[in-house]
Amino acid sequence: MSIKQQISHLHTTLPQGVTLVAVSKFHPAEAIREAYDAGQRIFGESRPQEMAAKVAVLPNDIQWHMIGHLQTNKVKMIAPFVSLIHSVDSEKLVAEINRQAEKNQRTIEILFEVHLAEDETKSGWNANELRDFISSGAMEQYPFVLVRGLMTIGTLTDDIELNKCEFRQLKAMFDQLQPYFGAEFDTLSMGMTSDYCEAIECGSTMVRIGSMIFGERVY
Repeated sequence: MSIKQQISHLHTTLPQGVTLVAVSKFHPAEAIREAYDAGQRIFGESRPQEMAAKVAVLPNDIQWHMIGHLQTNKVKMIAPFVSLIHSVDSEKLVAEINRQAEKNQRTIEILFEVHLAEDETKSGWNANELRDFISSGAMEQYPFVLVRGLMTIGTLTDDIELNKCEFRQLKAMFDQLQPYFGAEFDTLSMGMTSDYCEAIECGSTMVRIGSMIFGERVY
């Protein structure tokens, strides 16, 4: 199927309440424009420089999501326009996002990335450390950051039951933390091309789909 056909298929088959992030990293602006013309408005990038370059040449009603690991010294590159940062994995990064948001006179929305996968190379908070951080009230120091929810990347495996176990763990943690933040804590970002159906089954409200839409990435 073409990019347009894949976007149309996903928009008609995803359950109500599940948001599609089209993962456009490493794909050219022309491919993003094709998805945009098919009705997609939310795109996920993993490199600040690449995101900034695409912002400059694509429609200004696109919502740009940072889904890759974000270094503190790169926050300033995306702070003026980023809609949601999925990959917030430390208080140091929270503090820098808050600083850059204040500079740009805006609030930046974030998700806390939680490390549940068996792959030790993946980034993210340890679940217990994040619970302790949130329950301490530390987020009150960062008024220009709005916490919208949690994100995780499942283990890269053919064992879908392992992925579902990880997704259920994140959903349970999400439910546990929601009272600290209120109604605006409403986003559970989990599930990609290979496992998004299972992620939705386990409570995902936001899926990040790339290769199914755009084909294999050109690095």
